[in-house]
Amino acid sequence: MAETKQKEDFNYIVRIAEVDLDGNRSVEYALTKVKGIGIRAADAIADRANIDRRRKIGTLNEEEVERLNEIIKNLPKYVPIWMLNRQCDPSTGENAHLIGHDVDMGVREDINLMKKIRCYKGIRHETGQRVRGQRTRTHGRTGLTVGVTKKALKEAAKKKKEEEKKGGRKEEEKKK
Repeated sequence: MAETKQKEDFNYIVRIAEVDLDGNRSVEYALTKVKGIGIRAADAIADRANIDRRRKIGTLNEEEVERLNEIIKNLPKYVPIWMLNRQCDPSTGENAHLIGHDVDMGVREDINLMKKIRCYKGIRHETGQRVRGQRTRTHGRTGLTVGVTKKALKEAAKKKKEEEKKGGRKEEEKKK
């Protein structure tokens, strides 16, 4: 009888932070499916909400899900500053934690700002080159012609030698 009650209360899909989460996963791992929340942030959120991290997220009642949503929305109030993914935002100067589509928009805005002020990283982004100091001589090449292969060089050298030998024999025959 307890099993049937547990199955009735179990939610296979839980909606948190506008993301559908699998109810069979533990709270700490289910929260990592929200973009912008990693495993450490998920652990901190679960601890602040007084929910066991290893409990399946499908077993949570409405009140616990609401607590998780509240903590995720106001994460800067509940965790130390070093855990936030947007510390001292260039546009507002505030500490924030972006989740969902806001993460993509923040990255896009940062890249556009770098392009606008013409910094080195912005120029590299504009030209489609590697930004973080990687080597570009051999890796990251694009296009059809990548370089000269050794095999083609060897074949060209072999043909050249054969032509020289043939050309040398003809000259000798003409002299005779």
